[in-house]
Amino acid sequence: MSALRLLLAAAGLGLGIATVREPGPRPAGPAEAAAAASMPARRRLEFLAGRRAARRALRAVGLDCGEIPRSGRLPVFPPGRAASISHSAGIAVAVARAAGPGLPLGCDLELRPLPRAAARLVLREDEEELLDDRDEPFHAGSRPTGAGWTVTELFSAKEAAWKALAGTGLGPPCLGEAGEGPQGLRPARPTGSLRDLRVGPAEDGLCVVRLRADPARAVRVRVVRVGTGVFGYVLDPSPGLGPSAALI
Repeated sequence: MSALRLLLAAAGLGLGIATVREPGPRPAGPAEAAAAASMPARRRLEFLAGRRAARRALRAVGLDCGEIPRSGRLPVFPPGRAASISHSAGIAVAVARAAGPGLPLGCDLELRPLPRAAARLVLREDEEELLDDRDEPFHAGSRPTGAGWTVTELFSAKEAAWKALAGTGLGPPCLGEAGEGPQGLRPARPTGSLRDLRVGPAEDGLCVVRLRADPARAVRVRVVRVGTGVFGYVLDPSPGLGPSAALI
């Protein structure tokens, strides 16, 4: 994870990590305690780990933060603070940004690879050519230009982008709530699905994820390998990549 921390720092992002196995997990305040009290034991540990990860991500960019309540499924941060949270296999991660209010934040951790058959729940036909059945290893922070993507990588890129587009006003109301991160593969949501986003390659092994309904609204995403899984995070909006930009 140290290489990932440096990679994020170079992009102006702080990384926070927490696990459900940390001893003595406690809510940081009454609002967190009230939210956690209504959850099953496993979900409660994930929730508290996500809050710890978010506070650690904010500290990594020089910001303090107390308890983080929620509204629906969304974390509610104090003014001037924001982070994106994701969980997978008992690990919670979060990314935060020190400056630039309104800039997109989104991350997604997937430590359990998805099967090829899951592609139909994530992609449309015009994206399937991006898939590559080969398992090409690459180091965190680098990706061979032109290499194919696994279903897990494309899923993670879209999940991270979904959170960013829904959380900054870059996306229309059809995106709905981004939440804290996927708890397994969800083929559809009350107001849309990942198939409402289109992903395509960009420079330096990155990808661009845009709204199908409004292709000018897009974010750049980097996906890197983390052990046997992947971690996707949003770098910035890409308004210059308008509807005429080719996504092949």
